[in-house]
Amino acid sequence: MHVVPGLKVLYFGTPVVLISSLNEDGTANLAPISSAWWLGQSCMIGLGNNAHTTANLLREGECVLNLPSSAMVDAVDRIALTTGKQVMPEYRVRQGYRYEPDKFSAARLTEQASDLVRPPRVAECPIQLECRVVSSHPFGGPASHATAFEVEVLRAHVEEDLVIPGTHYVDPLRWDPLIMKFCEFFGGGDNVHPSRLADGWKLPHRLRAAAG
Repeated sequence: MHVVPGLKVLYFGTPVVLISSLNEDGTANLAPISSAWWLGQSCMIGLGNNAHTTANLLREGECVLNLPSSAMVDAVDRIALTTGKQVMPEYRVRQGYRYEPDKFSAARLTEQASDLVRPPRVAECPIQLECRVVSSHPFGGPASHATAFEVEVLRAHVEEDLVIPGTHYVDPLRWDPLIMKFCEFFGGGDNVHPSRLADGWKLPHRLRAAAG
């Protein structure tokens, strides 16, 4: 039997992406997102209009989509409730967000120079995609609260151990992406870490209890 619960969150399961961009002063910003999908050599990403990354992408037109493995969940969670925006809307303050000008240090991750774009890559991420923004679209009407960005992947960097020898394909048996399902972190089908984001959004944590 199906029920109609009126779901407040529709994150059924998407890969976590650490998106690096440039601030106005040329420093790097880093933000975890979980609204991304790929087709061919392009990717669509969704960002809230209050996000600092949104302003950076609209202004600079470049980014790097860094894909963390499930083993990197600690680093992702460290910056889950941080923002590069000094002035925050009240709802973000209530959710527990704090201003953090140096996201790389806060996450304990390392900047790595990119080849074709100015924002740095995340050295620890096994997959890094250098991208340019092709177009942006208001999203979430009638009064849009988010922006959908189409980005073109200019160069992909992949850890050698993840590539099937003699091919240009990633081995799906070796690649274990960090997945966010309903604001909870998953890897290999298991709930791998408590989520600050789920705390901020006041979501139930039945899976945390089950995982012990």
